[in-house]
Amino acid sequence: MYLTLKLLHVVAVIVFLGNILTGLFWHAHAAGTRDPGHLAHAMAGIIRSDRLFTMPGVIVIIASGIATAIYGHLPILRTGWILWTLILFGASGLIFMLRVAPLQRRLLALAQVPTFDEVTYRSTALRWELWGAAALITPLAGLALMVLKPSL
Repeated sequence: MYLTLKLLHVVAVIVFLGNILTGLFWHAHAAGTRDPGHLAHAMAGIIRSDRLFTMPGVIVIIASGIATAIYGHLPILRTGWILWTLILFGASGLIFMLRVAPLQRRLLALAQVPTFDEVTYRSTALRWELWGAAALITPLAGLALMVLKPSL
């Protein structure tokens, strides 16, 4: 059971991180066209993929991670690499909810306005990219902790 839970956990992490990276790629691809229709389509797809993959991924990552630790007899809050990964994952979630998701909705709205304001869109997109990077780097650091299991 331990290995099955661990496999589920790893697959969920792959889907979660892969979806984030894919969203960044498709937005950059659409931004290169400077076409508001492409930008709106890409951002609508990113928002939808977050609902279909990122959010369920978070749930599976947490549930399978906790279950794996319990089956492996690892004290979750007294095992440094688990505790710090949970903190990083929580920080990522807060960044996503408070900054990234609202900026995504704003970008979609900006791209759908008949009189597209490229300057406003680009400055909003830059903020989205910076907050998105923070929301991506924190779980990547957690991934490193999970794999390397340093003594913390």
